[in-house]
Amino acid sequence: MLLIPFWLRLLFPFHHANRLLLLLLSHIPSLAIVVNPRQQLHQQPITWEFLDDDYSNVKLRKLSLSDVDDLIEWHADEKASKFLESFTSKSEAKEYITGRHQYHRAICLKNKAIGCISVRPFWDTEKRCRCEIGYVLASKYWGKGIATKAVKMVVFTIFSEFPQVERIEAMADVENMGSQRVLEKAGFRKEGVLRKYVVVHGEPRDMVMYSLLSTDPQVHYFLW
Repeated sequence: MLLIPFWLRLLFPFHHANRLLLLLLSHIPSLAIVVNPRQQLHQQPITWEFLDDDYSNVKLRKLSLSDVDDLIEWHADEKASKFLESFTSKSEAKEYITGRHQYHRAICLKNKAIGCISVRPFWDTEKRCRCEIGYVLASKYWGKGIATKAVKMVVFTIFSEFPQVERIEAMADVENMGSQRVLEKAGFRKEGVLRKYVVVHGEPRDMVMYSLLSTDPQVHYFLW
């Protein structure tokens, strides 16, 4: 619950005071803002543009066919594609963009797609309470907090817009320490290792399973 100072409520109606306080607090990166995402269903989509650092101006938008060349660029990136199945042809890239994910967003800086993030839902009767998140980012943008910010934005959106979802899962290759750090900084909890779980580039790989629950305390604290 967010407490509005008395003086702010006198000057502004409640909903304006609430948004103004969030804006003011967002400029203090060391301060934790307590937010219940279940109560934010009707707000506008979130972008984080309040920091001066160019790498903090991260936006998410739908992937479009105009992103094909950018998509091929980071799938051809040896570092970025080391732990995922990549492609180099435009036809494969177009199929990927128009494909299977219900929630699929480009991670953008200045409207240039530098990566993408997707959510694969489990909407069947037995698994409808959970979904799986996945992401890829061009390697030259690693280590700048971009992937962590994108994951946090998507977590907030999923828990807000899909109230049936109680669990978000993510997997990272046991050797992909960067991706594991992204998930841990976004509040995900390591659950264990799934041995020989997926085949990547023809080789069975061990995967680390992470999860985040809507009831986890860290979901309600956003440190930007």
